[in-house]
Amino acid sequence: MTDSTEPTPTGGTSSGQPLRIAFSPCPNDTFVFDAWAHGRVPGAPPLDVTFADIDVTNGLAEARDERLDVLKVSYAVLPWILDDYALLPCGGALGRGCGPLVLTRAQETPVTAASLSGRRVAVPSERSTAYLLFRLWAAAEVPGGVGEVVVLPFHEIMPAVRDGKVDAGLVIHEARFTYQDYGLHRVADMGEHWENTTGLPIPLGAIVARRSLGADALRALAEATRTSVRMAWDDPEATRPYVAEHAQEMDPAVAEQHIGLYVNEFTADLGEDGYAAIRGLLTRAAAEGLVPPLSPDALSFP
Repeated sequence: MTDSTEPTPTGGTSSGQPLRIAFSPCPNDTFVFDAWAHGRVPGAPPLDVTFADIDVTNGLAEARDERLDVLKVSYAVLPWILDDYALLPCGGALGRGCGPLVLTRAQETPVTAASLSGRRVAVPSERSTAYLLFRLWAAAEVPGGVGEVVVLPFHEIMPAVRDGKVDAGLVIHEARFTYQDYGLHRVADMGEHWENTTGLPIPLGAIVARRSLGADALRALAEATRTSVRMAWDDPEATRPYVAEHAQEMDPAVAEQHIGLYVNEFTADLGEDGYAAIRGLLTRAAAEGLVPPLSPDALSFP
């Protein structure tokens, strides 16, 4: 395995060779892939894992990096990559009540959405689903829009808001459980806005694989991913060492909350509601000129 933000050119996908995959060290990803990464999924090829922040994996997918076969990316990046990558119908992060938050420093007079007009905001990636949801929200709720947007690794955003380096921050992952520890105030929940305006679940992170692997291999990857998810649900204790190793300083209770929120029925299978949410987000974003339009069969799986 490789624990870095840069993939190493090892292996491949021919018989006996490892499948080269990149995903984040966040608890939901390590929980999902624990069984497979440790050789417990019957018949699945070994994994060569690269751990990388979502902004890095988005960039690797857009660059068509041939050193990787499978990546965890933002749904927001799909319109730029689906000619070369297929969306797997499982393994990702999509659900309800799990949207990104907009945070500011706590003040006697709480900051409102309208008061963010022209302000400096930190975001985890300009290609992230979080940022796409944020732009759709800001277009409706922030008169004139926000000001400068600064891209920071997600774990640096709350300290930057706390220390006054930015006026507000868009946060993801376990930050929804810990932001009060930084003395921060929640201005808005992007997921609430999305669910209230569409009635659909919130699409966050997707698993994609190179189409050049072939239809049979893609179907096998999807089945191995589903099996890994189900094995984690059946024996969550077995996943804890892998989760704890890569969650680093995260409180174990927060890691459990993180997994409980982001690993759900949509992780095992997107289903009709999942696909409707993805199409809804990307269609709405395309209508606003934020992403290229999708072709009718762009989300189809072999």
